Amino acid sequence: MTRHLGLAVRFAVICAALVLFAVTLASCAPNTDEFAREEGIGTARAPYAVDPTPRLTDHELVAADGVALPLRVWLPPGGNPARVKAVILALHGFDDYSNAFTIPAKLWAEEGIATYAYDQRGFGRAPDHGLWPGRAPLAADAATASRLLRRRYPGKPLYLLGESMGAAVAIIAETGESGTAKPDVDGVILAAPAVWGRETMNLPERLGLWAMVRLFPSIKFSGRQLHIVACDNRAVLEALGRDPLVIKETRVDAVYGLVNLMSAALEAAPKMRVPLLLQYGAHDEIVPRDPVQLFVGDLPREPGIARRLAYYPHGYHMIYRDLDGATVAADVASWVLDRAAPLPSREDAAQNTRPWPPTPAQSG
Repeated sequence: MTRHLGLAVRFAVICAALVLFAVTLASCAPNTDEFAREEGIGTARAPYAVDPTPRLTDHELVAADGVALPLRVWLPPGGNPARVKAVILALHGFDDYSNAFTIPAKLWAEEGIATYAYDQRGFGRAPDHGLWPGRAPLAADAATASRLLRRRYPGKPLYLLGESMGAAVAIIAETGESGTAKPDVDGVILAAPAVWGRETMNLPERLGLWAMVRLFPSIKFSGRQLHIVACDNRAVLEALGRDPLVIKETRVDAVYGLVNLMSAALEAAPKMRVPLLLQYGAHDEIVPRDPVQLFVGDLPREPGIARRLAYYPHGYHMIYRDLDGATVAADVASWVLDRAAPLPSREDAAQNTRPWPPTPAQSG
């Protein structure tokens, strides 16, 4: 038993790195719904209102089941919808919330691009804060939001962008992996995609998770001792530390749900038959290079699928909030407005290197 607990704690420390925090323990009432944990359905238990009419308001996305998800919107200067050249639907990362896109969305607005980002279930001000909702509801919400935005901006290019966990949700949604409707979008942008699935984890990590979620599902982990560098912008990291909406203690069963999501996203790579921009930083210490290489290697190589792979030698995990984040955001704006144009940064020069992302030796 002691040995298994040690493995479990080791795994939880590694997974905590996904949200940039270090190891401490805190107890809550355990979640004993074994089927929910086994299937990755989630831990959320709050009752939801019944409202069959999804809609976008100025401040909320009301989902198909009536759940109200807080919404942030960044429009071109003046707020005139007629000035919108394209639209980005942005999905934030694990333990983060829609505020994650404040910096890049302002830059995109200057280029005539409207950005819509909502707090995904379990995060930010959305219901069931800190509880894992399951990947199907997350994917369904993205599809719902895309349909509403398509209706609001007919004829305008619409792109689904996901950062880290949000990228995994975008993959699941776009491929229909969870059985939900696919988003109505013109392409997908994946930033530092969380595809660190079980296939790329070692046996102690997998055993640790298996034991921990069954023995102590509601134990929380946080911690400032991992020394993981998620971003080279110190001001951003300090702001995250002060922000009460950023989750700083993560439940084990939420980590389990995240791993299920990442594993499904990794396996779904062969189904990604959509125009794609993938952005990854050379200094990403959260999502390892190996699973990203596996994901890219499994993408379909059919002719006619527009694909751009951008590798940033100075980039960390929070690639849009790095000190060089403006460069990464400018590439997004360029690709959204003209997929055929070369990226302004030229960081897609190595996109034909295999495996990709290139190793430091390959990238020079």
